[in-house]
Amino acid sequence: MEDAGGDDMSFLGLKGKSVLVFGVANKRSVAWAIGKSLEDEGARVVYSVRSDDRKKSLEALLGDRPVHVCDVEKEGEVDRLAKEVAAAGYAPLHGIVHSIAFANYSEGLKPFHATKRRDFLQATSVSAFSLVEISQAFAPHLARDASVVAIGISSLLVTPDNYGYMGPIKAALESSARFLAKSFSADTEVRFNIVGSGPLKTSASAGIPGYLESYLFAEKLTFRRRNLETQEVANAALFLLSARSSGINGTTLIVDAGLGSNMFDKEVIRLAMRPDR
Repeated sequence: MEDAGGDDMSFLGLKGKSVLVFGVANKRSVAWAIGKSLEDEGARVVYSVRSDDRKKSLEALLGDRPVHVCDVEKEGEVDRLAKEVAAAGYAPLHGIVHSIAFANYSEGLKPFHATKRRDFLQATSVSAFSLVEISQAFAPHLARDASVVAIGISSLLVTPDNYGYMGPIKAALESSARFLAKSFSADTEVRFNIVGSGPLKTSASAGIPGYLESYLFAEKLTFRRRNLETQEVANAALFLLSARSSGINGTTLIVDAGLGSNMFDKEVIRLAMRPDR
């Protein structure tokens, strides 16, 4: 593919592509790292944030970029957004980034069996079903070979106490992506994939009770003894958004620096088994 601006070849081929990014909260957000990287590749990026207050708080960061407000928890909001984005001239969209998650940890850490119905349903609506609703609303506005990428977690088999009910909900997000991939395959080549990210240092993760200790522990289990950088997750998302990943669909791409394969690291075992002094 020849770059439209000259003779240089772009590996990702994202220049001029229209991509909608959900979930920017601040400069440390995964969504912002993805959006900025897309812009650096020459893509046309439009952003969606959850409230007018959030939009105002991002004025310094996003500047004059196109920003729409959409609270995915409210029925009808996603349909309205789809019409707005299409009317603004961004259709057909070549990609959508779903980096949305919410859990109510305001009452602190609780055992999983003490999860409240309203908290579980709210978190499911925002963090998992929103992917289904967004896909449905934007279906008429997607390029035939568009790519939809959602941000998940690196392992759905672990049961961290402090993550609680978000574990099953992230599992629902991942399963939804596979079912969407199958559903859309009936008459399009739209792809749906997940970036399964290891622990990151973001403002969203800071709201999880006890997250700092978990983050530092995870770092000891990576092969390189260094946790992920947000940009590394963004890089994986850009690959999945590009045509270079055309053979990947209904899949979770794990980005965890080896964390999930290193639970019996000898140094971590030594520290865990050391008797208290």
